[in-house]
Amino acid sequence: MITYCGLDCNGCPIHSATLEQNQSRQQTLRKLIAEQCKTLYGMNLEAEDISDCDGCRAKTGRLFSGCAQCEIRECAILMNVGSCAFCDDYACERLQTHFSLDPEAQVRLEQLRIH
Repeated sequence: MITYCGLDCNGCPIHSATLEQNQSRQQTLRKLIAEQCKTLYGMNLEAEDISDCDGCRAKTGRLFSGCAQCEIRECAILMNVGSCAFCDDYACERLQTHFSLDPEAQVRLEQLRIH
């Protein structure tokens, strides 16, 4: 499950919390995620703000608020591409900024472009 921008949902703590069956453990994960979001991205979130998420390409409607507001996701949907790797404007300025925060995302998208 690779997102439009190259994040790996399987390694995402929000997705892991979504899959967690133990409510106590799920709440602990959501608290840690909120703290990470504050530290890494300057987002002012609390544990209760961390919603279930099945990935930005999922059709379930369960989507983390940060993903729902993502400009990269909006652009990929508008451009009708399954991944930014297949966009004619790859790698745009938005992606370059994203890659500076998560270089592994670029590696994943480059692998998709090769295949």
